[in-house]
Amino acid sequence: MKNKIFALKSIDTLLCQSQESGHALKKALGPLDLTLLGIGCIVGAGIFVLTGQAAAQYAGPAIVLSFVVSAVGCAFAGLCYAEFASMLPIAGSAYTYAYATLGELVAWIIGWDLILEYLFGASTVAVGWSGYVTSCFADFGITLPPSLTNACGTHLVLAPQAGWITLSGAAASALAAKGVNIAALPHAVGIINLPAMLIVLAITALLVIGIKESARLNSAIVFIKITVVLLFVIFGAHYVHAENWTPFIPPNLGGFGNFGYSGILRGAGVVFFAYIGFDAVSTTAQEAKNPQRDMPIGILSSLVICTLLYIAVALVLTGMVKYSLLNVPDPIAVGVNAAGSALVWLRPFIKLGALAGLSSVVLVLLMGQPRIFFSMANDGLLPEVFRRVHPRFQTPHITTMVTGAVAALLAGCLPIGILGEMVSIGTLLAFMLVCAGIWILRRTQPERARSFKTPLVPFVPIMGILISLAQMASLPLMTWVRLLVWMAIGLVIYFTYGIHHSTQRCSSVK
Repeated sequence: MKNKIFALKSIDTLLCQSQESGHALKKALGPLDLTLLGIGCIVGAGIFVLTGQAAAQYAGPAIVLSFVVSAVGCAFAGLCYAEFASMLPIAGSAYTYAYATLGELVAWIIGWDLILEYLFGASTVAVGWSGYVTSCFADFGITLPPSLTNACGTHLVLAPQAGWITLSGAAASALAAKGVNIAALPHAVGIINLPAMLIVLAITALLVIGIKESARLNSAIVFIKITVVLLFVIFGAHYVHAENWTPFIPPNLGGFGNFGYSGILRGAGVVFFAYIGFDAVSTTAQEAKNPQRDMPIGILSSLVICTLLYIAVALVLTGMVKYSLLNVPDPIAVGVNAAGSALVWLRPFIKLGALAGLSSVVLVLLMGQPRIFFSMANDGLLPEVFRRVHPRFQTPHITTMVTGAVAALLAGCLPIGILGEMVSIGTLLAFMLVCAGIWILRRTQPERARSFKTPLVPFVPIMGILISLAQMASLPLMTWVRLLVWMAIGLVIYFTYGIHHSTQRCSSVK
């Protein structure tokens, strides 16, 4: 058993498995498709949802600096992902990389961890999508019941100009400072987030049909939402009030992460979720036409483009609206509404663009998770049913449907704050292991052919590890507790099933 725990899967074996008859995925994606998939995932939750959440609760206007910190960490991790993805064009992302460098047990841990990143991530974004749907309906005079558009047990208050908001401490303080009697405002309690569940189920059906069809839809959506984001930045900049940036770094209110410099770091840990798009690109490596060339292009170009957009939107949004009022699922919509009649023409474009953008994020995340299950089942760590490919569509249809059903349930029942923090800590752990894997592989297999090489090894992977670890340490204690419980469940499954069924199917095992 000890030998199996630390067993490595050779790169030759991994490449052999990807070509197995009856379980091969269709190669249909070029460099533009991969770049747009990355942008489709990155530009979404970070801009349309988490910017407001993190600013209101942790960093204030300095959320801009939080995005910079996260971007630096992502740059180091992205370079490591690019080398792995070009060298191992296999579905599975960090899971596959860990199996080749750190052993079976670590591979299982990272595969289980990636469920937090992708499945929970899709649920998180679906909650944001629901917020914008509710806002769109309100523009047409249709009020959706807050009890059916919020997670079970969520306490809400109908605040002036901001609509229904989660009654957090920061939101209550901001309203009280304006002389608002909170007790006199209408209150509501969430039961289930029905729109969030419906969008997850609809996209799941699309993903079962085919990867190319999904990629085409994503490409169209990306063009729409980038246009909308640029419109918001260009026109919203005219309605920025400098006093909303004062103080740029709100003073710490007591305790780590409660504004101040520690709030910037905690905000970075929370919004790190918004950068997982380039990681999702790597999960489709087995479906890329020329992965050795195209994967680094897709990963790195999508990261650079989206970081610039994030910084611009964060500056404009916190300049238009006081940060304490942004603890809502649809902060960009709140920003546009704050401009009053001057930007009334922009409201439908922003909200429809946000809906389209968040839809593409859900699509990419729900595309990534089944392919990780597919790889784990290929290795025997999950039951055989998870590696079945649809005979007509050539997609992992069973894992796609299972992923969609669970993601829909989570989106309907859990609030966006808990979901977002779980996704962030899962993503950061994955990044740490990928960076460590590059360092190890350079030492153990220096002769291995690499079409793309991470520069400045070991400096780049070490920095990727340290920055990721720092952001993990800044997350709330309960997020760590949930992570440990989740990992404990995963280890039970591994030692009761995975370790007894793991296998390497190709004869080229080393």
